[in-house]
Amino acid sequence: MSNERDTVLHTWCVQLDWNAPTIIGGAGARLFTADGRSILDMSSLAECSNLGHQHPAVVRAIRAQAEKLCFVTSAWGAEPRARLAEKLLEKSGFDGGRVFFTLGGADANEHAVKFARQASKKGIGRIISRDRSYHGASYAAMALSGDARTASQASPAMFGVVHVPPPYAYRCPFGTTTDDECGRAAARLVGRVIDTHGAETVAAVLMEPNAGTNGIVAPDTFWPQLRRETSERGVFLIADEVMSGFGRCGEWFAWQRHGLEARPDLMTLAKGLTGAHVPLGAVVLSAEVSRALEPQMLMTGLTYSGHPLACAAGLAALESYENEALIARSRSLGGEMFARLKAMQAKHAAIGDVRGGHGLFAVVELVRDRASRTPLAPWDWMHSLLRELLGEAMEAGVSFGARGNLLLLAPPLVIDEGELADALDLLDRLLGQLTAKLAATGSPLR
Repeated sequence: MSNERDTVLHTWCVQLDWNAPTIIGGAGARLFTADGRSILDMSSLAECSNLGHQHPAVVRAIRAQAEKLCFVTSAWGAEPRARLAEKLLEKSGFDGGRVFFTLGGADANEHAVKFARQASKKGIGRIISRDRSYHGASYAAMALSGDARTASQASPAMFGVVHVPPPYAYRCPFGTTTDDECGRAAARLVGRVIDTHGAETVAAVLMEPNAGTNGIVAPDTFWPQLRRETSERGVFLIADEVMSGFGRCGEWFAWQRHGLEARPDLMTLAKGLTGAHVPLGAVVLSAEVSRALEPQMLMTGLTYSGHPLACAAGLAALESYENEALIARSRSLGGEMFARLKAMQAKHAAIGDVRGGHGLFAVVELVRDRASRTPLAPWDWMHSLLRELLGEAMEAGVSFGARGNLLLLAPPLVIDEGELADALDLLDRLLGQLTAKLAATGSPLR
């Protein structure tokens, strides 16, 4: 077997430090390694394998499409492309809208910004996004992101981006006393920032309706208030649903928890769109934005936009979510997972906060001191004890996601209930060990 460590550049790591198992197969929520191990995937890899690994219906659809037509440019029509667009408009409630297909989440966000600027006719209008957000690793997407990893790579000002503080209720930057107040305060600040710059100069607000790897789950008051602030000022609202879409948060799309009146003007998708079986992203545009663009030259082009193989996979993925009732299953199992995590919080002093609970997605924030909420480690720097926890979990055959002082739980929606229970039992034990090790170092834990 070739030595991948010496031949491939890997993302978000120091190349000399990369050391990972080679995966040769998968089924359901499990991955199989070249050395014969089975690993339970509790993060859906990059929060993208919502349907698990090698979902039979998606694999069949890819095979069937490959036998008929692998590729045709988007200048020509393709049946799976049209059918997938229709299905996305149906599930999102974007009646009369249109869909533009991209290759992934970063270029979906870039194209959403491009379309919002062109449709608003505000020139290179400003885009408001938030700190502690992540929208991709291309240059413009990095500028949109308020992420420690991207801050040194792209200037927000160069791309017309303005950042605002997040609705981070556990550490609310607005000094509020309740989660709901924090959510409203964060949304109202967006309105004030639009007013400061002038609504005629702001093309759109781009934000995540639910957390991604930033670990910030906004209070329920945030998104509806944000929709009101942008609507009142005639500014487009873009929902980045790249991670939160397709059942991850208990609905087809996370914003739908707040009702149709909270619908954004544009929505970006990827990851769960094909369950990560084939690369595919999309921008879903409302009827209003679509009408504004229809008489104009669309100033963009992607060779593989709406690739037939990818669209066939996407259509099979959407049908699988529907046929297997996976959206409702995510809500049910997610509630059970969240209850278990809250019980762990009551037991282990190292758990400062548990967020999520709307679907199979939850965030566990680890602290040294509950009273002061001192993080276990600075944001984006992982503590050695957390690395140790992840290593021990992997030795036990379970892969958990983590970043900074956060554990991110996002298992495939098809995970077996017994597998989920076993993984949470393991996590409970390992968090108990972590708490004891911290206490042994003399760190305050209370």
